[in-house]
Amino acid sequence: MNDHSKALVPSPAREVTVSAPPPENAAPSPPEPPRRRVLLYVLVPLAILIALGSYLHWRTYAAAADVQQQQRDFVPDVRVATAQANDKPVELHLPGQTEAFDVANLFPRATGYVAERLVDIGSVVHKGDLMLRIAAPDLDQELAQGRAQLDQTEASMVQARASVRSAEANTKLADVTKYRETTLASQGWQTKQNADSSVANFSVQTAGVSSAKAGVVVAQANQKAQQAAVDRLQALATFERITAPFDGVVTARNIDVGDLVTSGTSTGAPLLTVERDDPMRIAVYVPQSSAIGIRNGLDAKVTVPEMPGRVFSGKVARSSVALDPTSRSLLTEVDIANPDHALHPGLYVDVMFQIPRQQPGVEVPDEALIFNANGMQVAVVKPDDTVHFQTVQVYRDFGTSAELRDGLKGGEQVVLQAPVQLAEGSKIRVAKPPSPAKPGG
Repeated sequence: MNDHSKALVPSPAREVTVSAPPPENAAPSPPEPPRRRVLLYVLVPLAILIALGSYLHWRTYAAAADVQQQQRDFVPDVRVATAQANDKPVELHLPGQTEAFDVANLFPRATGYVAERLVDIGSVVHKGDLMLRIAAPDLDQELAQGRAQLDQTEASMVQARASVRSAEANTKLADVTKYRETTLASQGWQTKQNADSSVANFSVQTAGVSSAKAGVVVAQANQKAQQAAVDRLQALATFERITAPFDGVVTARNIDVGDLVTSGTSTGAPLLTVERDDPMRIAVYVPQSSAIGIRNGLDAKVTVPEMPGRVFSGKVARSSVALDPTSRSLLTEVDIANPDHALHPGLYVDVMFQIPRQQPGVEVPDEALIFNANGMQVAVVKPDDTVHFQTVQVYRDFGTSAELRDGLKGGEQVVLQAPVQLAEGSKIRVAKPPSPAKPGG
């Protein structure tokens, strides 16, 4: 401390009541260094922030420890249920549609006019019943002409066979004449020229027999060709009568008496449509999850919303085998007897299958399912009255219960409506005896 500073400090032996003014010639005290002020402004707030952060961290840790302790000490009263193993067939309900077992669209095969119509929409027909008659005079005349030409070919056949017999007789005569003439010529009783003429005549008659036989073959071929033409015309003439191909009902009629029909037209509307409704086909699309269990002969029950209380029984008759790649479903057909014709084609129906399980399933109440950050879980009660959160996969949900694909084996007790405070290893108290879950499938 310099002399000026010592002058400012009072002597300890003097009692000062009023501070003496500094001497006029005393120099002012130097200002505090800037570095000390900066350190003061920085270190003090920093120390305050560190202390505050440490306090808040301690508070958070203490609160978390309190929560964990509360969770460990928390022993809730919970309801439990027993997971039920189910190996019964899966009851599968699917929408379907009725279809006629057979459908025949009848088109004309004879050109003419409708002369008679014996059925209408809704008419019940039996196999072979006459439904429509077509008048085809052109076809009738062609058939008459063909039959006349057939008679001509048959007459030509008779004539050709007669020619063969005549040629054979002439040949025999020529053979006898040749023998006689050659014998006489060798004995000198006949000229050599006559003998040679007899030999040549025999050769000509022999060739005539072969020609006559060839004429018979030609006549036979002509007869067969004409017979085929007549048979064709007769077959076309049978199409003038349109008959029922099977037992069924007429569901469409697009023709009336007097209308002109042309043979070979199959692109427009058919003359008549006949559908067979006994038995009846039920078309249903089975999803991929159940398609593996579908097989021919599997029982099916069909109900119609408009026929309450009535159940139609049938069996799976056929399937497409391959699944539709767009819908991942299998087209399946069920055949159902319909003797009273109660079912009609085109009805919406409900089809129920009892599909055998590929492996047993486990069912739990929906109240036991817990969805959190770890996925779908259930709280399983262990023998020491603690809980273990088991991850599961839901296969099917029945509304009040769910069938699990995996995660449980059956027989485990699961917590219903688990409290949010429940954690892995938490203690619980069973509020009441476990109630088994009702199987949904």
